[in-house]
Amino acid sequence: MIQIWKLSGILWRSGLSVLLGGCLLLGGCANNNPAKAPVMNGRAQNGYYRVQRGDTLYRIGLRFNQDVNTLVRWNHLANPHAIEVGQLIRVRKPNSVSGGSAGVKRQPGRVTPKPDTGTTTTAAPDIRLRWPVKGKVISTFNGQTQKGIDIAGSRGTPVKAAAAGIVEYAGEELRGYGKLVLIKHSNSTMTAYAYNDSLKVVNGQKVQVGQTIATMGDSGTTGVKLHFEVRVNSKAVNPLRYLSN
Repeated sequence: MIQIWKLSGILWRSGLSVLLGGCLLLGGCANNNPAKAPVMNGRAQNGYYRVQRGDTLYRIGLRFNQDVNTLVRWNHLANPHAIEVGQLIRVRKPNSVSGGSAGVKRQPGRVTPKPDTGTTTTAAPDIRLRWPVKGKVISTFNGQTQKGIDIAGSRGTPVKAAAAGIVEYAGEELRGYGKLVLIKHSNSTMTAYAYNDSLKVVNGQKVQVGQTIATMGDSGTTGVKLHFEVRVNSKAVNPLRYLSN
């Protein structure tokens, strides 16, 4: 039996996209020496992933850009805190019921739903974020090896919540992220703060914009910096699109 994070905890009891819904709902962090994605090896086949030793539902969600609540719903999991090695987990959206829309008759005044294509559109959230720390951006988002931005700074500098929300995760179980905080701001939006030296919040805690949630450090990386991610519907997006000037 594999114990998963205390995380909501996402990814995300969250929607992050997933940061994360999640997450975050949070994908792989990158630094000057990009860290591997914080999950075990393996890939999805026919929309399913086979659980390997060391996996948690949150790690699986991060790997496939799905939030934990979605995975729980798709897989009808009674206990999301326990999955077994060898278990098949659906990680891609199920196809619509066979027959599609071909056999559905339109009725006056009703809209016929479009068939489920299995793809997710990331809509821009109506949210403005404050910078979690002041400093030079030393790594920018590319959506592949770098799922967020890295901001240089000094050890011990307060890391602040970019917006009000609920702490979905505060811990250091995810390899490659060091001491990590995930904050859910809405059903679709989550932010991640990695590589911290110390954590100042706990799971489930409500935080206000600008509240100190951690201090800068170099846990899980080389050199003091903050790795900051924004996830919309569990998909990593460019944080610079949402940060105030």
